[in-house]
Amino acid sequence: MSVTREEVAKIASLARIKMGDAELDTMVPELNNILEWVEQLGEVDCSGVEPMTAVIPNTLRLRDDVVDADPKTGGGRREDVLANAPLAEHGFFGVPKVIE
Repeated sequence: MSVTREEVAKIASLARIKMGDAELDTMVPELNNILEWVEQLGEVDCSGVEPMTAVIPNTLRLRDDVVDADPKTGGGRREDVLANAPLAEHGFFGVPKVIE
């Protein structure tokens, strides 16, 4: 796959990037080189490779989800907090429906 000068001009127009003739002529081979590289990546056999999100294994360090019942530090005061809500439903703030 390769791009032409006209296609690069259209892409620049869609991206709202002003490019002169010299810049367009410079970008055509650069974009073609990038597309060739992407095609090379498509030729790599990845059938035995498991998908991953990072190069090294990551695990999240999570704290225990514990309710602090001490009123001095702000816990155990659900009713006091919900008293300020315009609408409280089932122990939570009620919000208007956004999606029909």
